Amino acid sequence: MNKKTEALLKTLTTEEVAVIHAAYEDKPRTVAFVEVDKSMTVDEKLEKAFMLTNTIDAAWYTGDKVNYIGPEKSCRSTMVGDFVLIGKTKYECKPAGWSKVAYLKPAHDWSEVLELKEAHEWGKV
Repeated sequence: MNKKTEALLKTLTTEEVAVIHAAYEDKPRTVAFVEVDKSMTVDEKLEKAFMLTNTIDAAWYTGDKVNYIGPEKSCRSTMVGDFVLIGKTKYECKPAGWSKVAYLKPAHDWSEVLELKEAHEWGKV
C-alpha cells in the first residue's frame, strides 16, 4: 500500500482528541493530541486518552501514540479536573468517570446589542 492510501485510510478510521490540562494551571492549555479509533465509544476514547497521558513505566509525553504539544520539556499526568475534547464536545475528568461540559449560550446575541447601540446613536431609540 502506498503512503497516500495509508494516510487516507488513517483519516477514515481514526481521529485525534485533544487533552487539556486545567486542574492546577492558571488557565487551561492543550498539552497533547491522542489518536483514537473512530469506531470506539466516547467512554473508550476518553479512557484511552487518559491512559496514554499518564506516566506508568515511562514518561507519557515521550510515547509514540501521543503528539505532545505542551510548552515545557516535561508534563504532569492527566488527572481529575482536566479535560478531553472529542470533536466539539468537551469532557471533564471527575473522581469517578467523565462529565460532559455544558455549553452555556450567551444571555444575549451581540449583534442585537450592536444594532441597539447603533439605533441609539442615530436617535432611533
